[in-house]
Amino acid sequence: MIVIGVLVSGNGSNLQAIIDNIKSGNLNAKIGCVISDNQNALALKKAKESGVPAYYICPGSGKTYLDTERELEYLECLRKHKVKLVCLAGFMRILHSEFLQAFKDRIINIHPALLPSFQGLHAQRQAFDYGVKIAGATVHFVDEGVDAGPIIIQRAVTVKDNDTEEELSKRILKVEHQIYSEAIQLFAEKKLKKIGRKIEIINPD
Repeated sequence: MIVIGVLVSGNGSNLQAIIDNIKSGNLNAKIGCVISDNQNALALKKAKESGVPAYYICPGSGKTYLDTERELEYLECLRKHKVKLVCLAGFMRILHSEFLQAFKDRIINIHPALLPSFQGLHAQRQAFDYGVKIAGATVHFVDEGVDAGPIIIQRAVTVKDNDTEEELSKRILKVEHQIYSEAIQLFAEKKLKKIGRKIEIINPD
């Protein structure tokens, strides 16, 4: 069983999906801790209600990055709870290289678009406004770029002619809830092999 740490900033729907998949036996993992840069994040409440250690750690004065000292507090908390894989779930901060090196190739993120298209914020809106026929979600390793790391899993969502941005976003979110736990399980089972930028899934079911 792998111990994961989940970093959150908002409502925590992907966190809840991970919790639900663990409880149902679909994901063989334990959440060591949940950390948020937002003391009012609903995700913290969801974690506590499920008996998961949950912490607010002030991000510092920056708007995009964690302050260096605060980032060390995040790392200390993750290590304290013996976390082996860090999962970003709506975490609205960019991590410094020191953090990335501390958990090298052990940080993953979920993004509501088919990367490398529509990186950054409001990806669903970007796709909707662009007029794509196929949208989707991506789980990827985190590197120093924004939504630029090697891709683990992608799943497509068809854009309907009468879609609204809200309807499309809801369908993408359902896919996110499925593939994030799938990616964590693949990592836990050591089925992910990195070859350059490509991630090969070893012995897929």
